[in-house]
Amino acid sequence: MDKAKLESIYKTIEEYNKIIIFAHKRPDGDAIGSSFGLKNIIETTWPNKEVHVTGESSDFTQIIGIPEVLEDDVFEGALAIALDTANKDRLADQRYTLCDKIIKMDHHVFVEAYGDIDYVDTGRPACTLMIMDLFELHKDTMKMTQEGAKALYFGTLTDTGRFKYDGVDGDTFRSVATLFDMGLDKKVIHQYLDQRSEELTRFKGYLLQHYQKTPHGVVYFKIKPKYLKKFKVTLEEASSLVNELGVFEGYPIWLLFAEYEEGIVRCRMRSKGPRIDLLANKYEGGGHQMASGASLGTWKRTDLLIKDADQLAKDYKQGLVE
Repeated sequence: MDKAKLESIYKTIEEYNKIIIFAHKRPDGDAIGSSFGLKNIIETTWPNKEVHVTGESSDFTQIIGIPEVLEDDVFEGALAIALDTANKDRLADQRYTLCDKIIKMDHHVFVEAYGDIDYVDTGRPACTLMIMDLFELHKDTMKMTQEGAKALYFGTLTDTGRFKYDGVDGDTFRSVATLFDMGLDKKVIHQYLDQRSEELTRFKGYLLQHYQKTPHGVVYFKIKPKYLKKFKVTLEEASSLVNELGVFEGYPIWLLFAEYEEGIVRCRMRSKGPRIDLLANKYEGGGHQMASGASLGTWKRTDLLIKDADQLAKDYKQGLVE
């Protein structure tokens, strides 16, 4: 925790009457959870401030909140706070440039500085926990409601794999304990995350019957558009099954490919051993050491990534890489 940076962020938030919170494209639970969690804290602490969340929505995160569609003039004179986004091109709403000042808060490996205040803390496994650091440092003045605690818990739970991923430590649980002190009702979040449609359940069965493996330790599956049509599931729902491929002994890397907007093929990359962020960087991606994403462009390039991932798994088993 960088207390000096957090103090600067607090004072800047205190200074502005209009604040717009930005998250990345194709938002996950952490992006939306941190956005609406921070929005709740600011509005509860300073009821007279005008606070907006802008960007893209997703079916998965609508339980927490839906970003607004804002007119250009709303951004004038506002403070922009970009959350969970390592580089500015990934921000879903590029109109942060219309704002008066920008704060960047992110927990991913550093890519670029683009804020007037840049705060990156890779020691925190979720951006929601950076919001909690800000809250806890100013707990004598800052406030939140049950809705804020719900948003921050949702983001923390999903981005840590329900506290299974690397980076989870005592500070993680101390922050979560504060959410319970704020009145968190975890039941509604767990019930939501534990449910699955019959259509998605059938697709999961298909995925587990048709995944493929490489010789040295990679499991992968390609979500083709025809599968979405056949099983009547959305791309977002299908992609949420990425960790179903991580259960196989002796296979430290797993990949889930899918075709996104404009026919662009992307890959969700996961690991329980070798670092995959460096491999993701090779394919115009990035992220965490054990959870990254890559952009392939076309289905033909997927074979190149699979080959490189297989070599990485081989090197890892031979002790040549960490």
